[in-house]
Amino acid sequence: MNNLKMKNLFVIASLAIFALAGCSDDKNEPGPEVVPPVEESVSGEVSGTWTKGGTYKVTGHIQIPEGKSLTIEEGVTVLFSDSVVKPEVVVKGNLYSLGTSEAPVKFTVPDAWKTVANQFGNLWGGLIAGPNCTEFVLSHTILEYGGAVTTEESPSVKAGLYKAEAGEHVPVAYFLNIAGKFIVVNSIIRNFNEDGFYIEGGKVIIANNMFYTTGVSGGDAINIKSGVQADVAFNVIYSPNTNALKLSNSGERSPQAYVVGYNNTIINAGWRRPTTKGGSIWLEARVRADLYNNLLANDRFGIKRNAGDAEDDRSVISNTFYYGADQTTTDQFQPSAEIVKGVNDLLSAKAGENDPKFVNYPLTTATNNAAFDTKWDFHLQAGSPAIGRGKTDFTRLYADGLVVNGVTYKSPAPANYAGALGTK
Repeated sequence: MNNLKMKNLFVIASLAIFALAGCSDDKNEPGPEVVPPVEESVSGEVSGTWTKGGTYKVTGHIQIPEGKSLTIEEGVTVLFSDSVVKPEVVVKGNLYSLGTSEAPVKFTVPDAWKTVANQFGNLWGGLIAGPNCTEFVLSHTILEYGGAVTTEESPSVKAGLYKAEAGEHVPVAYFLNIAGKFIVVNSIIRNFNEDGFYIEGGKVIIANNMFYTTGVSGGDAINIKSGVQADVAFNVIYSPNTNALKLSNSGERSPQAYVVGYNNTIINAGWRRPTTKGGSIWLEARVRADLYNNLLANDRFGIKRNAGDAEDDRSVISNTFYYGADQTTTDQFQPSAEIVKGVNDLLSAKAGENDPKFVNYPLTTATNNAAFDTKWDFHLQAGSPAIGRGKTDFTRLYADGLVVNGVTYKSPAPANYAGALGTK
């Protein structure tokens, strides 16, 4: 081979190597920036996926059709931006709201509407599941400023859902499918006019959530009826208008309502209710309720039963921690025909005894206060009498988990302290 041909081959080989090197370098370069979507006007039927980080401006009622699902990815903002319509979300198919701790999903309203006058929401409806909704998941989801009143034109009224009549405030979420699964974990419910969750059927896990500034003239944080089998655990519930947990077998659906409620922290419950039904945990109508390790601080009543229609005799009440900052509060959780006496409760008759020693919460805060300070911290300080007061050798319903859309959600293991949050 002559020198010229060799030189040409060398040049070609060099160019090929250079080109390959260039291709390799291109692979390491960042791709084009992904811009989260903004949907300006959302109404009617919705399904599929709402994309990570996107904003979906809801201007009318929306509905997930039967047989379809809506998956909402992390960081999505669902913005209810029409104050005239006050949209409802009717879930006839399935809903998966899947935020993360760093990027929660948020169901909310424009910031300009978040005023003291709108403290209890009433600016959009709520999430209302139909009878064929089989899977309903809220994970790392914030829901706020809803609970609007139904009208004759409300889709929930037309579909015969919830109370199926005009003039009723909508709860945060309503679920009724006995064969369905309802999961709410690591979420925040705040600034709502009515009940948090109103559940009339299904296998249920409600765990590691925060509830505050809910209910005006009524409203329980979690309202459970017959047909429900639920684990309710590690929730912090601050100043619900009525009860933190209303547990009932009303409706006489099968299966009998059975709730295992444990390691919940309930503060200032029931004082804003204009009648004496308010309290902390309410039991009625032959509900089967196993309650352990719950911390009740400055609530209007202790665990209270409807004496004329009481809970199932198999119910177990154990290791409840009580605290009252004043004598009026302390007197109201003393056992009676209506206030349930449990086993191994920490119960004092004198105001101020057994201070739970929250990391940051003034226990002299007015009991009818509904305004929540996000700097408050209900973890326990070292030396709290709530530490070591928990019972752990009991059976929860879903220790092995519920599989929903391919994901297993397990009820958290009980803790050996009272309340939802141990030491940091």
